[in-house]
Amino acid sequence: MGRTMDFRHDLSSNLWALPRGLHYSYPDGHLEWTSAHGSVVAACFDMMTADGVNDAGLAGHLLWLAEADYGQRDPQRPALPLSMWLQYFLDNFANVADAVAWLEQTRPQVAPIVNPMNGEVPTLHLALNDASGDSAIVEYAGGEPHVWHSRDHIVMTNSPPFDMQLEILTRVQGFGGEAPLPGTNGPEARFARASYYLSRLPEPSSTVEAVAGIRSVMHNVAQPFRVPDPDKPYASQTLWTSIIDLKNKLYVFESSTRPNLVWVRLDSLDLSEGAPTLKLDLVGDTSLEHGLAGDVTDQFTDQGALNTLMQ
Repeated sequence: MGRTMDFRHDLSSNLWALPRGLHYSYPDGHLEWTSAHGSVVAACFDMMTADGVNDAGLAGHLLWLAEADYGQRDPQRPALPLSMWLQYFLDNFANVADAVAWLEQTRPQVAPIVNPMNGEVPTLHLALNDASGDSAIVEYAGGEPHVWHSRDHIVMTNSPPFDMQLEILTRVQGFGGEAPLPGTNGPEARFARASYYLSRLPEPSSTVEAVAGIRSVMHNVAQPFRVPDPDKPYASQTLWTSIIDLKNKLYVFESSTRPNLVWVRLDSLDLSEGAPTLKLDLVGDTSLEHGLAGDVTDQFTDQGALNTLMQ
């Protein structure tokens, strides 16, 4: 699988390796847990898990959704801070089906957070996928989680909500409609292009071919760096791309501002309980000649016995 991180300013993203056994505790009725799975994640500002995969092959990804509505806080319902929404799933579940079953039974709330760069409150939706090929998209409307759980749901983008994206796609040639494949940079156009090109990828014979195929599709829907149009002051650009081999637990990261791909092999990391929390400093990797490249599994640095990624 692959995703692009599109945003209008840098998110200071580093990679973290989080072992099993980390304890997370938050005030005001939020959920409390100890991680049953280790994971490798891409974090924004070292305080929010935005993308990642765990040691069982479950991956998750947060994307912007302007229409997301987390509702008013109900103290009778369990809650997760938005910054750890994805991390909870990576810590506690081995596959999409178990995560969806818990979500539908528990109906947790999501507590918004504030972007430290500009004070805005992000609104996001979540994609989950696992090594068996299962997928789910989770969006909040009216304070309630809405889940689309199917192996056929393999593309997600930004606005509008997922059910409307599926309806828009039916208007495009090849998906039941007459409209040509759109070439604009709007989310609905990129949703159509990703769906089209993904459906036409050849069957790979190796991990290298699989990564190359997904990477080619991600580049087709990536956002270039640009000055925003007057009527679109919040236009985003692709800051980085991740590609994950869920079966072989390989996490590939491509920055838009650095020339080299890096990748991490989860099976070569010590993610056991009691192992140190590790960080790969990508923000400080600014050298074009001597920057990080290739397999960086052994280049994470020990962050000590951190209790959690954020408090």
